[in-house]
Amino acid sequence: MEKDFKNLKIQENIINALKLQGIKVPTSIQGKTIEHILENKDLVGESETGSGKTLAYLLPIFQKIDIDKKENQVIILTPTHELAVQVHKVIDKLSKDSKMNITSTTIIGNVNIKRQTEKLKEKQHIIIGSGGRILELIKKRKISAHTVKTIVLDECDKLLDENNSQVTKAVIKTTLRDRQLLCFSATVTEEVLKFADESMKESVIVKEDKVPMANKNIEHMCFLCDKRDKTLMVRKLVAALKPKKAIVFINNSNDVEVITDKLKYHGLKAASISGGDFKSSRKKSMDEFINGKSNILVSSDLTARGIDIRGITHIINIDLPENEMDYLHRSGRCGRGKNKGVSVSVITEIEKPLITKLENKFKISIPLKELYFGNIVNDEEKKQMKTYNKVSKKGKKDKQENYKENKKQHNSSEYWKNKKNK
Repeated sequence: MEKDFKNLKIQENIINALKLQGIKVPTSIQGKTIEHILENKDLVGESETGSGKTLAYLLPIFQKIDIDKKENQVIILTPTHELAVQVHKVIDKLSKDSKMNITSTTIIGNVNIKRQTEKLKEKQHIIIGSGGRILELIKKRKISAHTVKTIVLDECDKLLDENNSQVTKAVIKTTLRDRQLLCFSATVTEEVLKFADESMKESVIVKEDKVPMANKNIEHMCFLCDKRDKTLMVRKLVAALKPKKAIVFINNSNDVEVITDKLKYHGLKAASISGGDFKSSRKKSMDEFINGKSNILVSSDLTARGIDIRGITHIINIDLPENEMDYLHRSGRCGRGKNKGVSVSVITEIEKPLITKLENKFKISIPLKELYFGNIVNDEEKKQMKTYNKVSKKGKKDKQENYKENKKQHNSSEYWKNKKNK
């Protein structure tokens, strides 16, 4: 029997809140995890991007929060500030629509700590943000870690990599041992499984076995050019693809602003976002992209994780990601839910073997395509168009010659003499 939210023991007011958002049935990952979380079990959940992981942990968390207690009860750690803000917005809407009055706040680095401290005096139920700043405020006793009942690691593979694991584990250690620990990501690594074995109590591992690693709603393709011509190729692709919204990914954060300026110079509505930007600048760029003031967002891998922006139709990789799994995360920003998407990579001759590796690893096809008179074609289609153009030109030439001959005859005295005799 197919599960619905009522079968999963979700409260009626939360179900009604979901209906207001057009959500009527649980996704696969929600169906497999919600009951375990309600039973207070530690859990690792893996499923593809866009499959509803955020609500998979938020719905049971909402139900478990003691609304009458004004205390910090949940910490949600995220690898980027943008993801923290996005989760906060989901919580805020769900709280209003369900009339549950569950409070939350984002705590991120490089932001005025005094303002955050003032905000924390209100004792929000849920705290979302970066591990470094949250740990700092726990040590300052501004966040009450001993009252925390649940910790969520959203994009757990990133939070437990060599750059972030130390801080993530330090935050977890500040809480009591009987707290619940939840890990979610599109890719569960060996490090995550090892962490689960060491830190969780009889953990439940949920993997989407039947779901392909690559989203079938996304079409993949690549285009070949010299390295120096990559920005020019992006301009041509935008003209040919006419994306409603597209993210252009670059590996080097230092190049983000340069390429954005080049695209703007040629009249494209582009905004930029990278880790080196001030938070206000990042927020402005995201708002412009979300609200449609710009339809091209040039970004480092900052937006490759967990960001869910409606209407993204295309992903363009100026650089192939250094980590193969990040290719899936990047492409997963489009084709979310039942929508279609296109993931495009601009490569040099030397990068061709990397495309082959991606095809083999994820069992996908990334065909090499070309731009031919503004059309996206493969080699066979290009040959057909060339043949058609030759025939078309010949036909046009024949028509011109016929026209000239007819005109010549029309202007001759013999023509008018015959016309008069008739």
